[in-house]
Amino acid sequence: MFHYIKKATYVFTMIKSLLEQLKERRLALGLKQTDMLLRVGVSRQQYQRLESKGNPRLDTLELIAKGFNSELMLIPKEKRNAVLAVLNEAESSKAGAINAEPINMQDKGEKTLSDDPWQGLLGDDS
Repeated sequence: MFHYIKKATYVFTMIKSLLEQLKERRLALGLKQTDMLLRVGVSRQQYQRLESKGNPRLDTLELIAKGFNSELMLIPKEKRNAVLAVLNEAESSKAGAINAEPINMQDKGEKTLSDDPWQGLLGDDS
């Protein structure tokens, strides 16, 4: 019986981690929970519930991933560290290329994702 409890805790931890990742990605894209209705067809209340304590269905996760311009992937445990290393390396090189001053997209006359939640969904970068 102890084995099942331990496994359930692990699953909960993985879900919590995934929910935290969803929130981090939404914030990184400059989206509010209210933007989720236009972006992926999920009301603010539904999305808020999912982000805080939800147990999303796979099709809901796929929909949200598309709305976040992301992908869902299963990574074997033995490859996890290698994948994280590649992602960290890519993030480090990206961070090194960014100027010290942040760019305000509105100052440049460009729309942010919060202004245009459909931006980039159809593969156009305009």
